[in-house]
Amino acid sequence: MSSEVSGQLIPDGCTIAIGSPSDPYDSAPSVGQEAAMELSPFAGSYLTDPATVWRDLLDRPESVHYAEDLGMWVLSRHEHVRQAFGDADSFGNALTLAPVYEMCPEALAIVMRLDAPPTTAAADSPVHTRTRRALRATFANTGPRVAAQYGPIVRRRVDELVEAVAARRGEVVDLVGEFTALLPLLVVLDILGVPDRDTARIRQWADGQIALVWGQPDPAEQVRLAQALLDFWHYCQDLVDQRARGDLDGDDFVSRALRYRDGDDEILTVAEVASMAFNLLVAGHETTAGLLAHGLEQALSTPGRWQRIADDPASVPAFLEEALRFGPAIDGWLRVTLRPVTIGGVTIPAGQRCLLLVGAANRDPATFTGPDRFDPDRDDVKDHLSFGYGPHFCIGAALARLEARIALVRLAEAIPGLRLVPGHVSSYKPNVAFRAHRMLPAVVDIAGAPGERTEDPPETFAGYAA
Repeated sequence: MSSEVSGQLIPDGCTIAIGSPSDPYDSAPSVGQEAAMELSPFAGSYLTDPATVWRDLLDRPESVHYAEDLGMWVLSRHEHVRQAFGDADSFGNALTLAPVYEMCPEALAIVMRLDAPPTTAAADSPVHTRTRRALRATFANTGPRVAAQYGPIVRRRVDELVEAVAARRGEVVDLVGEFTALLPLLVVLDILGVPDRDTARIRQWADGQIALVWGQPDPAEQVRLAQALLDFWHYCQDLVDQRARGDLDGDDFVSRALRYRDGDDEILTVAEVASMAFNLLVAGHETTAGLLAHGLEQALSTPGRWQRIADDPASVPAFLEEALRFGPAIDGWLRVTLRPVTIGGVTIPAGQRCLLLVGAANRDPATFTGPDRFDPDRDDVKDHLSFGYGPHFCIGAALARLEARIALVRLAEAIPGLRLVPGHVSSYKPNVAFRAHRMLPAVVDIAGAPGERTEDPPETFAGYAA
C-alpha cells in the first residue's frame, strides 16, 4: 500500500511518510472563495512575528481555511484544533512526517530507501496504541518518575552549560547555539545512552530532518538532507543492534526497550526500537529547545522578569506554562482526514492534509483573556495546546518542564545580569511546524542586577546582525 503526497507515491514504511488512510487522497478539493487563502509560512511576517498572521486568521468570519500555497486545510481556533487532536478516528497521524512540498525525484529516491517502521509519532491505532504503551513503560513520563530517573542527568548537564556560559563574562553569546539547543540534546543523548562524541552530527541530522520535512529546501538541499536522514536512520539501527548484542543491563532507554520486548516481535520489534530512538532524538530535544528559547526571550525582554526568576524560583513553573502558551515550540502540526469531517460548518473531504495551528489556537480570545498579553499569572494558561491533546499528547511534557525549570533557575542564579543585546529582533527558521529561533544573542553580565548595564557589550558578534 502507498500514500500519495503532493502527487508522489511514497511506500508505507518510509519514515518520512508512514502509513496510509483507507480513503483515496483528493488532490484538488473544491474550496469556497471565502475559505481560500495563502499562509506563506516561509517568508515575510511569519518568520518574524507569526502572531500577526494568527490574529488575522482568528479575526476572519470563516473559521476554517484552505491554504492554497500548501495544499492544506488550516484550523486556527482553539475549539477546532483541540477537536482535531482528540478525534483520532477522523484525523489520522499517518502523514505527519510527509514533506509539505513536492520533493524532487533525486531526493525522493533516497527517501524511499528508508525502512523505519511507524511508531508513536506518525502512526494510528493499533500500531500507535502498542508502541505508545511500550514507550510509556520504558520512558519516564510523569513528574515523579521524570524527577527520579532523569533529574540527576538534567542537573549535571545544566550545571555544565551554565558554567560554560558564565565563563564568557563580558562577552556576547548566542544562547540558542550555546545553551537552549544544546541542553535538551545532551539530556536525550544521556537518556538513550549515546556518547557525547556524536553530539554534533546528531544535532545536524535532527535539524536536517526538520528542514527536509516541514521546511522548503531547494532541490540540491533536499538531496543532501535526504542522504543525511538515511545516514541518521542507519546510525539508529546500528545503535540498537550494538546494544542488542550486549547484556541489556543498562539503564538507558534503548536497553530498557529491548528488555521490554523480551524477544517478542508481537510486543515490539527491534526495528521499532530503532524507530522510537530515531524519533526521540528529534522530538526529544527540539521541543524543549524551543521552550527554553521562547522562555528566555520573554524573561530577558521585559524589565523585572529575570529579576523575578532569580528572586522567586517558585514562580518559574507558571512562567514556563505561559511561555508554552504564548510561543509554542511547535506552532503547527499535521493531520490527515480519514473520512469526511465537518468542522466549523465546513466539510473537509477524506484524505485531506490539515495544518493545526497550535500557535493561533493558543491566542484564541474565545479561550484566553487578553491572549496577546504575556501574563504568567493568568488563570486560563492550562488550556494551551502546546503539548497536543488526546491520544497523541506529548509523552515528553514532564521532562521538558523539568529541564526548562532547572535551566532557568540556575542560569538566573549564576548570571543575574544576563540581558539580550540591545536592538535584537527575533527571527525564526522557515518551517511549518517548528518555531525555532535563529539565535538569541545576550550579554553575559555576572555582577549586574537583572536589567542593569554594568558594561558595554562588544561591538561585534560573529554571525549576528541586529
